[in-house]
Amino acid sequence: MNSETEFITRLQDPTSKEAAFRELLQLYKERLYWHIRKIVISHDDADDVLQNTFIKVYRSIDKFKGESKLFSWMYRIATNESITHINKNAKRIRITNEEHQTNAINKLTADVYFEGDAIQLKLQKAIATLPQKQQMVFNMKYFDDIKYKDMAEILDTSEGALKASYHIAVKKIEAILTSD
Repeated sequence: MNSETEFITRLQDPTSKEAAFRELLQLYKERLYWHIRKIVISHDDADDVLQNTFIKVYRSIDKFKGESKLFSWMYRIATNESITHINKNAKRIRITNEEHQTNAINKLTADVYFEGDAIQLKLQKAIATLPQKQQMVFNMKYFDDIKYKDMAEILDTSEGALKASYHIAVKKIEAILTSD
């Protein structure tokens, strides 16, 4: 039995679930926060989505069958929660998801948690112009260096489609960044 299998067993055992879940939080909260933050942009939204993600993980861990890595499964939950959050907010204020993302990027300079410079802001604005799936693929590959194999599990798509999406995203971003 490998260490991940043992960890999952501890997470699914009622006598060790609480302690194992605290360990899970420590292991993954920062990585998941930044994954979510790249999708929803706002720090406050990212905190909310992160909390919802861990609630879902806690409630669903007993159903986890280990068909993918624990990390990939949690990233998929975080990704889905992020998309749901964006869709809900956009619908609530009656704008498209793209307009919602543009608004979030435009507010980024006022966000006290954004520590980027002008170049990073320009990159974030360029990423925001991409369709949602290309944004996620670009962020996961460029910033998180997630392997296409793992990304395929997280996003439930083929490695070939992800490579194509990443290539297209890079070309679009390069075009935007060099257009000034």
